[in-house]
Amino acid sequence: MKEDFYDILGVSKSASAAEIKKAYRKKAVQFHPDKNPGDKTAEEKFKKAAEAYEILSDPDKKARYDQYGHQAFENGGAGGGFGGMNMDDIFSQFGDIFGGGGFGGFGGGSRGGARRVKGSNLRIRVKLTLEEIANGVEKKVKVKRKKQAKGTTYKTCSTCNGSGQVVKITNTILGRMQTAAPCNTCGGAGQQIDNRPSGADAQGLITDEETVSIQIPAGVQDGMQLKVSGKGNEAPGNGIAGDLLVAIEELDHENLQREGDNLHYDLYISISEAVLGASKEIDTVSGKVRIKVDEGVQSGKILRLRGKGIPSINGYGTGDLLVHVNVWTPQALTKEQKHFFESMKEDSHFTPSPEKSDKSFFEKVKDMFS
Repeated sequence: MKEDFYDILGVSKSASAAEIKKAYRKKAVQFHPDKNPGDKTAEEKFKKAAEAYEILSDPDKKARYDQYGHQAFENGGAGGGFGGMNMDDIFSQFGDIFGGGGFGGFGGGSRGGARRVKGSNLRIRVKLTLEEIANGVEKKVKVKRKKQAKGTTYKTCSTCNGSGQVVKITNTILGRMQTAAPCNTCGGAGQQIDNRPSGADAQGLITDEETVSIQIPAGVQDGMQLKVSGKGNEAPGNGIAGDLLVAIEELDHENLQREGDNLHYDLYISISEAVLGASKEIDTVSGKVRIKVDEGVQSGKILRLRGKGIPSINGYGTGDLLVHVNVWTPQALTKEQKHFFESMKEDSHFTPSPEKSDKSFFEKVKDMFS
């Protein structure tokens, strides 16, 4: 089981953004590779701390993690971690937390100085049926993304000499102050385009269509966002590709209504079926099933089919299918049918006599939401 992000940073779920940032800085300094050369355990802890901070420092990602846990981010290629990233990738994203890319006096300049520019993210919307949400699905989508054109070459930036930063020294009443800012010429990449093939833009990139496979886990909800790392736009030079952000759109089902992990189904039966009982076929997300309706069933009765709902994305089991029984009252009767019901008006079998154990409509609604 994957370690809890809060435990990795040593903070509580109620920790503020400042406390999370402070905890990450402490862990990163403690397990920094330059401080622990050759120590694979320290390097792994450094990566885990960066992964935890990437999620917990973002309010939206933190909210999804608090609600759904790791499964909100880990779904094959749509994960949110650093499993496929190297140290430079982590430094490029979080180096500024230590000021100017340095880590407490070590590591700031030993990695060449230039930060790796990240390409822009792409966003798409994927429509899913209730059946796909219940079972999980692989979706293949065509995405137009920017890629480095073949034949594009880069050279060291003449402005920053490959450092990716421009250092300015200012004289103040407190003495000389040194500040560093990303190079405007190369955008902090430390490289400039040297040869640009025909059809490429000013950064040596072209737009290309690519088919991307997205593994969507069971239990996702409408509005949830997944991430496919590295499938956004590429960056020029030695930069890293952005991400593909996948927004989930849940399509309406013809007969089923979703409420969290539970599903609701309205079953309509005739008066005869209510009196005599019946066997009825209903829809579920795994196909049609046949259920038994007992004789004498009352309108408003709720039949619970356990485990026939939606799997929890957080791994907390599967919801139920709640079948709401509705007795259909006919509106047009023949003379013989009317005569039959007239003769039954005074019959004790047709006189309502609810037992104390029979719950009212409002009690049933209260039970559903309790």
